[in-house]
Amino acid sequence: MNTNTKAPVTVPGIALTTTEIILIAKSTSIEPAALKAVQTVETGGRGGFVAPQKPTILFEGHIFWKMLIQQGINPHAHIKGNENILYPKWDRTKYKGGLAEYSRLEQACRISVEAAYKAASWGMFQVMGFNCFQCGVKSIYEFVRLMGESEYRQLKFTVSYLKATNIIGHLRRLDWKQFARAYNGPEYAANHYAEKLEKAYISAKKII
Repeated sequence: MNTNTKAPVTVPGIALTTTEIILIAKSTSIEPAALKAVQTVETGGRGGFVAPQKPTILFEGHIFWKMLIQQGINPHAHIKGNENILYPKWDRTKYKGGLAEYSRLEQACRISVEAAYKAASWGMFQVMGFNCFQCGVKSIYEFVRLMGESEYRQLKFTVSYLKATNIIGHLRRLDWKQFARAYNGPEYAANHYAEKLEKAYISAKKII
């Protein structure tokens, strides 16, 4: 073992390098092209940040609904004036995308910061906030703070989550359908998620 090997530098906002992806993938017995495929599909060609120290997010109003209930907060009491961030079923028409998602997050924070943070997907690999503990942190607040460090940190969190939930096995086997079901949720088929992953994997094989 080469003890002089330096760990990848984590610089806020710097794009994740192919070298870093290869290093992390090989250290966890994942084919680099498979990990690259997940990055490609989740970012849609974009990075892990929409502004300095602001990770890419997507706020999910139906998850916010569930998180409020878990906190003992009645979501029905907060619907009026918050129809764009609070609804019982998934609705893609509510997305604003990019930096505009932060306005939705901030609106939700006025009801509950914890529930709001847990109801957003974070970073380059779009890990849901409610999965923060599987990423090895002690709180959702630590998760959000560290997500803002770098894309490398976002990758490390993602791999920790994949290990903790055993989803990593699907990725190692290149079982796109099962990975898509576990990682993207029950709507994966409607999103054509498995097909997108396989296509991205084939493309990644040509460069990694």
